[in-house]
Amino acid sequence: MAKIAIQFGGGNIGRGFVAEFLHEAGYEVVFIDVVDSVIDALQSNSSYQVTEVSEKGEETKTVTGYRAINSKKEDAAVIDEIAKADLVTCAVGPNILKFIAPVIAKGIDKRTVSKPLAVIACENAIGATDTLHAFIKNNTDSDRVESLSSRAQFANSAIDRIVPNQPPNAGLNVKIEKFYEWVVEQTPFGEVGHPDIPAIHWVDNLAPYIERKLFTVNTGHATAAYYGYNAGIDMIYEVLANERIRAIVKGVLKQTAALIVAKHGISEEEQMVYVNTIINRISNPQLEDTVVRVGRAPLRKLSRNERFIGPASQLAERGLPCDALLGSVEMALLFQNVRGDDESVELAKILQELSAEDATSKLTGLEPTHPLYPHVVERVKKAQASG
Repeated sequence: MAKIAIQFGGGNIGRGFVAEFLHEAGYEVVFIDVVDSVIDALQSNSSYQVTEVSEKGEETKTVTGYRAINSKKEDAAVIDEIAKADLVTCAVGPNILKFIAPVIAKGIDKRTVSKPLAVIACENAIGATDTLHAFIKNNTDSDRVESLSSRAQFANSAIDRIVPNQPPNAGLNVKIEKFYEWVVEQTPFGEVGHPDIPAIHWVDNLAPYIERKLFTVNTGHATAAYYGYNAGIDMIYEVLANERIRAIVKGVLKQTAALIVAKHGISEEEQMVYVNTIINRISNPQLEDTVVRVGRAPLRKLSRNERFIGPASQLAERGLPCDALLGSVEMALLFQNVRGDDESVELAKILQELSAEDATSKLTGLEPTHPLYPHVVERVKKAQASG
C-alpha cells in the first residue's frame, strides 16, 4: 500500500518544496486547500513541473500521483484522509495554523491505525509544529488529550529554499531555487522511528539550525528587500549588486553571526562561510525575485521572535552590538501602504495613530525594561517623522 502524505497548502512552497520531496520519497500526496482555483487546477491536471534554478542553469522535475481536496467544501473527506494517512505537513503561513488545526484534530481523533501520524509544519517560524500542536490540543476533547501522543507525533522543522515570483501563466508549475535545507527533529518519533524522507536531515537538536537559518537567510533576505525598496530598486539581485547595500547586508549578518557563534557553539569561520553562501544565493539573478515579494508582511517580520527583533534582542541582552539590525528595523518600518500587502497598510496606520512607545510595544512585543526597547523607540520615531 502506498504511503499517504496530507499537505495543507497547495501554493508554491507546498507544491514546489514539500510535495516535490514527498513525491520523490514515494508518498501519494493529498493537497488540502481552501482556494478554489488551486484545488480545481490540481484536480484537473495529473502532473506539474518543478524547475530548479542555480548558477549552473535549470533542471526540471515532474510531480505526479497526487490528489486534491477543498477543505472549505469537503471537511469530512479531509478528516477521513487524515485518519488513514502516514504524514501531515503544511505550508500555509504561521498565522493560518489555527485555522487548519480543528480538521487535523478531528482526523487524528478518528485514527484507528496502530502507527501514530507524523505531523511536521513547514513554516518560516520558530517552533511552528509546537504552535500547531497546541492548537490541535485545544481542539481535542479533554478526555482524549492525554492519549493524543499515541495517535500523533509532532516534530519541529527548519526549511530553507527560495521560491521567487513565478513567471506569468505558470499555472501549477513552480520555479524554485535548487539549493534547499529541510531539517527536522527526530527525537519526538522515539522507538517508532521517523518517516523515510531522504530529503530531510534528521537531528536531535533543532534549535541551532532554526536560528541559524532564520537569523541568516531570512534576516539577510529581508534586509536586502527593505533597503532596496527604500532605494527604489525592484529586484533583489539588483539590490545585492549595489555595493553600499551589499555591505550593509553583510554587516547585519556579521552581527547575527556573533549571536549564532556565542549561543550555539558554531565556529566563527563556519558561520561566515554560511553567511557568504547565503549572500551569493540571494544575489542570483536567475531567481528574478522582487523586493516587494520578499518584504511583504512587515508586521510579522517585525515581531518579537522574528528575523530582526529576535536576534537584536538577544544581542542586546548579551551586551553585543546590534546597530546594523536596528537599521534593518528602520527600513522595515518604512515599508508602508504597499499595493497588495495588507500588513504594510496596517503598519502605516499603527505608526500614524500610536505614540512611538506604544507602537514599539505593539509591533515588537518588547517590554519597556528590555535593553533593546529604547533603541527601537528611536527608530520608530524616525519612521514616524519621515512619514
